[in-house]
Amino acid sequence: MATEILELIGRTEELFITDIAKHDEELRERVRSSSFLVIGGAGSIGQAVTKEIFKRNPKKLHVVDISENNLVELVRDIRSSFGYIDGDFQTFALDIGSLEYDAFIEADGQYDYVLNLSALKHVRSEKDPYTLMRMIDVNVFNTDKTLAQSIAKGTQKYFCVSTDKAANPVNMMGASKRIMEMFLMRRSEQINISTARFANVAFSDGSLLHGFNQRLQKLQPIVAPNDIKRYFVTPQESGELCLMSCIFGENRDIFFPKLSEALHLITFSEIAEKYLRKRGYEPHLCSSEDEARELVKTLPQQGKWPCLFTASDTTGEKDFEEFFTEHEVLDMERFANLGVIKNEANYQAELLQHFEQHIGRMKNELRWSKDQLVALFHDMIPDFGHKETGKYLDSKM
Repeated sequence: MATEILELIGRTEELFITDIAKHDEELRERVRSSSFLVIGGAGSIGQAVTKEIFKRNPKKLHVVDISENNLVELVRDIRSSFGYIDGDFQTFALDIGSLEYDAFIEADGQYDYVLNLSALKHVRSEKDPYTLMRMIDVNVFNTDKTLAQSIAKGTQKYFCVSTDKAANPVNMMGASKRIMEMFLMRRSEQINISTARFANVAFSDGSLLHGFNQRLQKLQPIVAPNDIKRYFVTPQESGELCLMSCIFGENRDIFFPKLSEALHLITFSEIAEKYLRKRGYEPHLCSSEDEARELVKTLPQQGKWPCLFTASDTTGEKDFEEFFTEHEVLDMERFANLGVIKNEANYQAELLQHFEQHIGRMKNELRWSKDQLVALFHDMIPDFGHKETGKYLDSKM
């Protein structure tokens, strides 16, 4: 499957193979002698990093996720692929914003490394003010809460995943992660933190590519934008990147993959065509949703699959992807295929308090609008390039 994914995203080699091989012995020793808590460990990236830790035999590996079903599948997958370890491996179906999670941390909470992979990651989650507030809770405040708990318990290192969309953000999801990075900087004076920005994880749960599998299973047309180019990493590469940042990142480091525009950018429609041909179908381009829905009843029997490839016009889509800004200091020499953004503890305490107070007031009143939240985000990120088109992905096929 990994080889097939590489072919679909236009690559022939795994991205971090040189860096993993070079640091393999130290990586194994550090994992073998340490205890880990993985928060949000049953999502696509969480599962990948959990496997990377498990196969190196940690002393303790606890995995927390809100999805009971995905945790069950994670355990089945690990047992089927890797078997067992001598260390303490357990999963817990908990919401990290809950009282039960707080009790769980209070009862033990002794971990050398805490990795937070929980996130609301979809741009479409900004379409209404209520889901948007949950995004702020998950991406910002739950992160800050688990950081405070890690500090209280004497955790050695806290890793949190960010996103390439946090660099010069144009959508609320990317901006929430940028604000999260500000809160990380404040806590970095009390605990070592590191993070990672990386590209789209190919075929991760809920992604458009994952949707291709669903469309074929359900005999439905394939839809994709033909004007948006993106970088992709495989699920395993996402796990390797997170673990490398967690173990080797210095305080406030942000790791990112060295991807070149010439070699690695690819459109969703290009991947869709490769994907269909890999499964024995010739893409058939349609001019409307109605035509695509109608033709899917007959074309597959002829070895063809109806596709609708259109330009993107929905809120929050960034024209291009970037892992860093021109103002950030980079270390491009330490690793072969990993770049590192070096950070000072630059943050404005009064700005973070402003954010906390305004969100707290909105919650207490049980009343807020998207416009209020967008305005607050502009307070935090003055050059926030939010684009509101009035159109969202949920209104499209």
